[in-house]
Amino acid sequence: MTNATRPRLVVERWTDPAAADVLAQSDIDIVALDLTAPAEDGWAALESAHGYQVATRTDVARASDGAQWLATEALIKRCPSLLAVCSAGAGYDVIDVEACTRAGIVVCNNSGPGAEAVAEHALGFMLDLAKKITVADRALRSGPIGDRMALRGSQLFGKTLGVVGLGAIGGRLVELCAPFGMEILVFDPYVDQAAAAARGVRQVNLDELVERSDFVQVTCPLTKETRGLIGKEQFAAMKPTAFFITTARGPVHDEAALLEALVSGEIAGAGLDVFHEEPPRHDNPLLQLDNVIATPHTAGITAEAARDIAVATATQWQAIFDGQIPPRLLNPDVWPRYCERFHEILGIQPTAQAATISSTRT
Repeated sequence: MTNATRPRLVVERWTDPAAADVLAQSDIDIVALDLTAPAEDGWAALESAHGYQVATRTDVARASDGAQWLATEALIKRCPSLLAVCSAGAGYDVIDVEACTRAGIVVCNNSGPGAEAVAEHALGFMLDLAKKITVADRALRSGPIGDRMALRGSQLFGKTLGVVGLGAIGGRLVELCAPFGMEILVFDPYVDQAAAAARGVRQVNLDELVERSDFVQVTCPLTKETRGLIGKEQFAAMKPTAFFITTARGPVHDEAALLEALVSGEIAGAGLDVFHEEPPRHDNPLLQLDNVIATPHTAGITAEAARDIAVATATQWQAIFDGQIPPRLLNPDVWPRYCERFHEILGIQPTAQAATISSTRT
């Protein structure tokens, strides 16, 4: 970037060292955000930053007052040179998108690279719950097995799967379930009937999905629209033999209502990768139930996904600081104002025109 300001990128950590390898030859200053260091050190880095790879909620939970490092309006006001913020994965609930748009900051996520890992994890939950694998394992380890018929499970073949959110993860899950001959229902207001039909699924409203599904899979992002989407009414409408599974974000469902539904027998069980509080407390009542299997937000954590996400993250930052359209831009309406600020702050003009931009939100 001759005759231009050298961009400064603040990163809490990469999912894999491959990101640093990709950016090694780029003309970008990369500064680490140490969540365990004094707060003034972090602010010293961020207040002069042009880009910020936002720490996850699970990351900031490790630090005292860690929420200050999420991309909220308060952080944005303290960082006048900030041009772009990106989330580490598909979820972007750690970023106040509206506040960023008002400030002329582009927002990106990293949907796509981790979809395979999360979709496979979701399928694993389905198989585990249906076949009672974890239940049988616990019984076997706790003492002599009496009547094995008490551990009788069910099969996926011919069952009905309801997918809430047909993005990269939901779409891949649909593909993985094809060999099981399942009927697949989808609720996603951003997917039209034609697109649903092309995937071999049927678009329905949420009420029909929860009433008819044997497995309700939540794979949508956490937004104002989806917060509290699955609550007491939806759990009450599910079959008593149905399973609730989520690899999305905890606040998409009502945790207290889920607990009540599981304890009362309104639903058969749940597979949970996310919670309202992460990591969940050891005494979280959901973790005390035999009909719940859980993982600590690790659905997307595989060696392959970590590397793919790191490479995608790094190449997206290269595109941003080269003045290109980020491949996973979430707020395209910001582009004209962003271009003005980009030129003012870094001294170069982004090459793309606003008319060429389209949102890639999934």
